[in-house]
Amino acid sequence: MASQVHEFYMAMTCEGCANAAKRVLQKQGDAVTDIQTDVGNKKVTVTSRLTSNELLEILKKTGKEVNYIGVKM
Repeated sequence: MASQVHEFYMAMTCEGCANAAKRVLQKQGDAVTDIQTDVGNKKVTVTSRLTSNELLEILKKTGKEVNYIGVKM
């Protein structure tokens, strides 16, 4: 599967929350090629060949509320 850019809402309140998202996503190795976090807008943008559902389940491991927004164009 080709890489896509997925956008998620995540209930982040600080850089610690953003770092937690980055940590769980980085464990996926080369399946995730880019991670951008925006604490102010509570968004995580992930470039990956994983599906949105797979990424959603990975981000839920942070214990934060996470919702899929969609594919970013």
